[in-house]
Amino acid sequence: MEPDAREVITALRVRYAECDPMQVAHHSAYFIWFEAGRADLCRARGIDYTAMERGGLFLPVVEARCRYVAGAHYDEELQLTTCVSQIKRRTVRFGYRLMRGDQLIAEGETYQMLVDANGRPRSFPPELFECFQP
Repeated sequence: MEPDAREVITALRVRYAECDPMQVAHHSAYFIWFEAGRADLCRARGIDYTAMERGGLFLPVVEARCRYVAGAHYDEELQLTTCVSQIKRRTVRFGYRLMRGDQLIAEGETYQMLVDANGRPRSFPPELFECFQP
């Protein structure tokens, strides 16, 4: 994931509840952080996710991956960079890069599909598609 104007940066601090007994962030916390990054990106692009859901459209994660490079520890400050790496008629792919200063901690990706309240795939409405454009 190369840095560019499409990205949103989220400041994070590793919380005690996210750590194992050795005060290292548990692997599951990364996906929660990725979700926070997606929410920040949506807000930055004018996407009201709550209104989208009230309108019967949802973006469940259908695939997720994370490559762990270095451990994150309790109370460390981290920076999560989130971008839209691909948008298609019914799907969107987000990329993530988690840093501690200049050190890469992890990088990941989620692949999500737009569905209606019954779980049936739907095409992005044009105004929403435009907001997700990379």
